[in-house]
Amino acid sequence: MNDSRATSDLIIFDCDGVLVDSEVLSCQCLSDVLAGFGIALSPDQALELFLGRSTKAIEQHYRDLGQGVPEIFLPRLKSRVLETFAASLEPIPGVAAVLSDLKGPFCVASSSDLDRISLSLDVTGLAPHFQGRLYSAQMVRHGKPAPDLFLHAAEQMQADPSRTLVIEDSVSGVQAAKAAGMTVWGFVGGSHYRGRDGHAILSGAGADRIFARMSDFWKDA
Repeated sequence: MNDSRATSDLIIFDCDGVLVDSEVLSCQCLSDVLAGFGIALSPDQALELFLGRSTKAIEQHYRDLGQGVPEIFLPRLKSRVLETFAASLEPIPGVAAVLSDLKGPFCVASSSDLDRISLSLDVTGLAPHFQGRLYSAQMVRHGKPAPDLFLHAAEQMQADPSRTLVIEDSVSGVQAAKAAGMTVWGFVGGSHYRGRDGHAILSGAGADRIFARMSDFWKDA
């Protein structure tokens, strides 16, 4: 593999499941909130259906099934997630050291809204590394797996997509990065990959490399 430190002008990090260990927490929140509206969805089912997707995609999923959720659904879900994150969210082990060691430009591009991204980085102590370089699916017309968000981030950071490296934990995120013409590494060290074959899942989606520990970020890269 080529030395990605030499061939990448920009590194884009997904937030949930890459910088912060949030996926299990957010799936439990989704399951609980949907239950309040009489819709049964286990946290594991939420993970399979919506990992890496925006809340708008969740809402559209149920609309397509003829199970439209009420207008209060998204505000209630956001409130539950922010409350849970403020109390329980942890950073991915070793990610702060990786960010501290990076020499070139990097940013966040996430399916989450800016409030959730900002809170996630604040409560885990990661916010100072990014200095506002945060890009949300709110900013583009189509979320992951469309390439729009990653292309927007690269444009804002004045980077060539072909020389951009994306770190992702979801199939939709890997697909979005590949559709944008970027190199993508799949990270499978979040708690949501316990008991799941993350290597097979993300390599099947097209990831160029898979790793499970942030301490191995540059190993064999």
